[in-house]
Amino acid sequence: MNDSSWGAPPQAGYWGTTEQVPGQGYVQGAATAGPAYDAHNAQHTRPMPIVPEHGGAQDDHRDDPRAARLSGPLFRDETFPEGTFTAGTVPDGTFRDQTSPAQPHPVAPQNPEPMPDASQPATPSQPAPQKKSAGRDLGAAIGVGVGLGAVIVASLFVVKAVFVGVVAVAVVVGLWELTKRLKERRDIRAPLVPLALGGAAMVVAGYVRGADGAWVAMALTALAVLVWRMTEPPENYLRDVTAGVFAAFYVPFLATFVAMMLAADDGPWRVLTFLLLTVVSDTGAYAVGWRFGRTKLAPRISPGKTREGLLGAVAFAMAAGALCMQFLIDGGQWWQGLLLGLAVAASATLGDLGESMIKRDLGIKDMGSLLPGHGGIMDRLDSLLPTAPVAWLLLVVFVGSG
Repeated sequence: MNDSSWGAPPQAGYWGTTEQVPGQGYVQGAATAGPAYDAHNAQHTRPMPIVPEHGGAQDDHRDDPRAARLSGPLFRDETFPEGTFTAGTVPDGTFRDQTSPAQPHPVAPQNPEPMPDASQPATPSQPAPQKKSAGRDLGAAIGVGVGLGAVIVASLFVVKAVFVGVVAVAVVVGLWELTKRLKERRDIRAPLVPLALGGAAMVVAGYVRGADGAWVAMALTALAVLVWRMTEPPENYLRDVTAGVFAAFYVPFLATFVAMMLAADDGPWRVLTFLLLTVVSDTGAYAVGWRFGRTKLAPRISPGKTREGLLGAVAFAMAAGALCMQFLIDGGQWWQGLLLGLAVAASATLGDLGESMIKRDLGIKDMGSLLPGHGGIMDRLDSLLPTAPVAWLLLVVFVGSG
């Protein structure tokens, strides 16, 4: 039977004749009450179940098995709401739409989510407030910082040569962290052996021979890097030696200015001033930026730094510089300390951003994990290394080479 004949009154056929009963619609009659079964017409027509008209006495036959059989899946939309059938009515166990036979109707989930309690007032879902955090273990960072400070101060004022050894060890460890990261992240094989030997020699030469000795040691270290790399295949030679020369300049050569400050008569006080101003600058930037920071300083390089933090670094460093130049440096003036503090805050910030650029290029957060709460040695030298030549130069200009 095609769709156009569904609206016609049912005729006699497979289930026998039907007759219309008031209040019940068309009801199936006896099988012998109508004309004989026409086999020819049966080949072209398909019997259709009889459905009572809406209303009337049909609600009185809900429990009648014959009524349940007659209201099969063909009349689903008139009898049951969507999605309330159970499998088993049709042979394949699914109920299909009359207009889209290939797609089964969705089945209600077996374990639906519990409905909210109507007696309780509805409250909007709000995320729990998060406490502002610095992103590191502050207790471990303070403990490690105090321990390093004690070692530095003790070696600085007991025997100068011991402090030179501490600087040389820090340089070697920093080179190891840097070259290791370059190899892991970019497969850049900067030779560590000539860098470590040349870096330690550079620091000693700067303390003994000053700037001339530091430049000569730097040149020899670069030459050693070029030669050492020749023992390996030539592929990526230029890339590797360029990274090696950069590492030699970035870590040991800048560190030699600390050794040159130490060589003066009041060298320990100069080095202490340099260290204090750098640490105070970082502390001021952290404290002010954490409390009042709103405007990003360089979001693409270091999202955590703010312009308010930079102002805090400048203010703290200038105040500490005035005190240090007035009370720690022979012949120093407080106004010279203001300029020194301003320069240290600027160079320390630039140094921190410079290493952040390197780490972002390598896709890492820290250069190492040697110092709990700080990262690696290079993560502590990032602001000290570029500040050393600035502090050395200004101290020479203000009070002489000593």
